[in-house]
Amino acid sequence: MATNPSHTYERPLASALASRLTEPRRFIQALTGPRQVGKTTLVQQVADRLAIPVRFASADEPTLQGPAWISQQWEAARGGIGPDGGLLVLDEVQKVPHWSDSVKRLWDEDTRTGTPLKVVILGSAPLLIARGLTESLAGRFEVLHVPHWSYPEMRDAFAFTLRDFIHFGGYPGAAPLITDPERWRRYILDSLIETTISRDVLLLTRVDKPALLRRLFELACDYSGQILSYTKMLGQLQDAGNSTTLAHYLDLLSQAGMVTGLQKYSGSAVRKRGSSPKLQVLNTALMSATSGLTPADARADSTYYGRLVESAVGAHLANAAAAGECELLYWREGNYEVDFVVRIGRKTIAIEVKSGSRRDGLPGMDKFMTEYRPDAALLVGADGISVEDFLSAPATAWGSR
Repeated sequence: MATNPSHTYERPLASALASRLTEPRRFIQALTGPRQVGKTTLVQQVADRLAIPVRFASADEPTLQGPAWISQQWEAARGGIGPDGGLLVLDEVQKVPHWSDSVKRLWDEDTRTGTPLKVVILGSAPLLIARGLTESLAGRFEVLHVPHWSYPEMRDAFAFTLRDFIHFGGYPGAAPLITDPERWRRYILDSLIETTISRDVLLLTRVDKPALLRRLFELACDYSGQILSYTKMLGQLQDAGNSTTLAHYLDLLSQAGMVTGLQKYSGSAVRKRGSSPKLQVLNTALMSATSGLTPADARADSTYYGRLVESAVGAHLANAAAAGECELLYWREGNYEVDFVVRIGRKTIAIEVKSGSRRDGLPGMDKFMTEYRPDAALLVGADGISVEDFLSAPATAWGSR
């Protein structure tokens, strides 16, 4: 396995950002996404190719005082503008109180004066970034969602095999540690999971029951790929809370790029929140780290490994859904079930995942096709599309077939 530093590999998103930043000054560029998916590195790679002065500033700095900090960084960037303009990059901007009001005021000042300063804002709390953008910066920004790393990206940057990716997922910072699974696990638990929950969720959002939120995260990892009613979740969590609280906490964890709850497909354009979400990790590293299983132990447990493979496929689709490329749901009626239902534009695609080599019967798929007549029905694994081929293609590719 190669251990190339992630900063030597450019994600395909780099070209999209570079194209936006080489255009005339039009919009603030907002990059959002989970922790440790390379947002800062992505911007640095693109900035290195620009022929304009660039100023980087992070709100993680210990001298941060408040909104005045943004004004200070903005003035410094203005002072360094070259003949072709300049670029200001504000990282972890959601940590500055009322950041969006300050950015709006300064951006509008530059618009009035014709100051050619381009601006990129980064944040690891997508919910708070989105709130600030919509509340104060309407019409002034574009969003570029930076998702978890895909299988092709981890393969090309770190020589991951399919088995590596299914177990260790797509965190570039952890890739060099996979030869020592226990060290890799501690890194994921301490530096990624705990940091995300404590710094991006609990400190920045009101959570009345932080212990319940933590246990809900662990439950979602344990039951990834399974449908679980909120009533059953409360029983598992041994908490006297209610389904509304759990649904809210699951939304927070989804916004942080950790786990999500897929809603049930009903065939109608308008759906209400389902009472039984299908739990889904957004990166299989989270499932593997919390399970404590080594790669060999995971493969030896056929039931668990089947859920891990299905979760890898689900994470691939869920990350595309988080970027707005598609809508992802599941379907179940009685004992009949379809793993994933994907809507891409007007097309509906039913997807069933099989981790073994035998196809067996697909009664759920047969019933779904009879009742809803989807545009396509895909079997991933067994004698259908290989898991590797499915994970190697963009999720939206299947909508064009």
